[in-house]
Amino acid sequence: MKQLVTLILLIMTSGLCNAAGTDADFYVSPKGSDAWSGTSAEPFATLARARDAVRELKKSKSTDIVVLVRGGTYRLDETVVFGLEDSGGGESTITYAAYPGEKPIFSGAREITGFQKVTGDLPDLPKEAQGKVLVAKVSGSFRALYDAEGLLPRTRSVGFRTTAGGSLDEFNFPEGMLKHWSNVEDVEILIRAGHQWMMNILPLVSVDEQAKTAHTSIDATYGMNSQGESCWVENILEELNEPGEWALNTKEGKLYLWPRAESPVLAPQLTELIRVEGKIDEMGPTDIPVRSLCFRGLTFMHGDRYLFDQDDAGVQHDWDVVDKDNALVRLRGTENCVVEKCHFLHSGSGAVRVDLYGQENKISNNRIEHIGGTGIFLGGYGPGTKDVNKKNLVYNNHIHHVGELYWHSPGILLWQSGENRVANNLIHNTNYCGMIICGMVTRFITRDIREVSRSIRRHEVGQVPANPTIDDVRPFLHSHDNLIEYNEIHHVMQKLGDGNGIYIRGSGPGNIIRRNYIHHLVASTGAQSGIRTDGGQMDTLIAENLVYRCTSQGFILKLNTRAENNIIAYILDGARQGKGKDVSYVRLAEGPSTGGAIKHNIFYHHGSKATFFTPK
Repeated sequence: MKQLVTLILLIMTSGLCNAAGTDADFYVSPKGSDAWSGTSAEPFATLARARDAVRELKKSKSTDIVVLVRGGTYRLDETVVFGLEDSGGGESTITYAAYPGEKPIFSGAREITGFQKVTGDLPDLPKEAQGKVLVAKVSGSFRALYDAEGLLPRTRSVGFRTTAGGSLDEFNFPEGMLKHWSNVEDVEILIRAGHQWMMNILPLVSVDEQAKTAHTSIDATYGMNSQGESCWVENILEELNEPGEWALNTKEGKLYLWPRAESPVLAPQLTELIRVEGKIDEMGPTDIPVRSLCFRGLTFMHGDRYLFDQDDAGVQHDWDVVDKDNALVRLRGTENCVVEKCHFLHSGSGAVRVDLYGQENKISNNRIEHIGGTGIFLGGYGPGTKDVNKKNLVYNNHIHHVGELYWHSPGILLWQSGENRVANNLIHNTNYCGMIICGMVTRFITRDIREVSRSIRRHEVGQVPANPTIDDVRPFLHSHDNLIEYNEIHHVMQKLGDGNGIYIRGSGPGNIIRRNYIHHLVASTGAQSGIRTDGGQMDTLIAENLVYRCTSQGFILKLNTRAENNIIAYILDGARQGKGKDVSYVRLAEGPSTGGAIKHNIFYHHGSKATFFTPK
């Protein structure tokens, strides 16, 4: 029966994108012209022109429409937006697909030209870089840079320890670590402050060298006392000491680069390349989605790294941002749309987002690699009664080396999104969790901070108790009834700590996490587990999973979670060697556990010291 259901889903998904042959209504080619007819002999030059032609064709054609995109590179200088007028009509689908056997690439970057070797000595340039650095005149600002190998590393100092100042935008630093650079607004700090589970990238606005105090233009998530030597200064000329590194001075309009290869250097102009956007009724109950659009076999590259705005609303722990233009392809108010067999790589932010109203969309068979943010993000409205991000399929995607700039960004993130099926995905080599399902920490409903509480729909929530319980907020948590199954997750948690292969918190009832294979979570930061339910999470089933070679714990369970028929083997104690502490295969971290269960599991340990069950 299970195999039959999977087969039906695959047939349904592939059937929505009718672009297998070379016959199409319109064609696009890098060698085309937007003044042409759009035929195979006279293709258009841009996706936007093909979109406009489809709008006209829809007036006379009610069946499926196909646009085939020939191979080559298309450099975008503005986001291509699809609106309500671009929906498929009735039972028909509009498909934008790669021409069979060819690779169309959409890039959000332009080439930087005019590089010259720096002549004479630059006082701030390290000795080893003298004579090896190039400079080019540039305009504007960007936070990522690329060559043929991918993302180029921006200059970064050695790590140092900070202590908090008077607020979330102030910190103290050791003697000599910072100075009031002439272009101080270009300089950013990367800081893991307060907790192991996230980090911030924050622009500076001022540095007082005498008082050893600095201020940032954006608040940190937590007080800015770093976890050990885990604050770094980025984008300063003094640290340009390795091939591939670069620093940008917007005050002078100059880009400094020590090239690592002889290839074009590309600076991003966009963060978001494609946006499909319906009519969004942010305060009211009625959204009108774009329907039945399909993007198939396309490659998307070279977006910029996003920056938190001071007025942004963060999701839980600021792991991402609510309703933010920070992904290469963004579905904002969509239904029955498909992103299939696409390739996302070498970009500074996320790959795919489904924002606000998003129902019965399918994100399947994509490859997502080497990006700065989240791989796939399903994000609904903030806590309230409006529950409209649901019933999406995230299937058979290969996601790896994500979160390369924002380390806390997971492979897949579900926030205020429910009744989805997330299945058969391969996630590996992330710096934090493989997958996160979350909504809101209960106590945040009474707060006024960036993390979640700014997104709360106060006009729907109404008055809440001063000391709310999970029962008070549960009606507003919409990451409920998700089916997370048949995923493989390994080698995540490469930099941050206190994380997991799959993490769930504040997500509403009815989530099922089953038949996943989670292995080799062996980073040295410790405080990791294969699967974890966190504070306030209730009514979750964890069943038939295999967890192998993870650090510290197999499962961390809270309240009435049911863990049944799982296999946990070879839990490691690498983060605590020499401290004489046992590993724990299952740790019960919060009660009461009324209605919960831990039964019919198999635990296997090859060493002499282990605790299979640790009650609170």
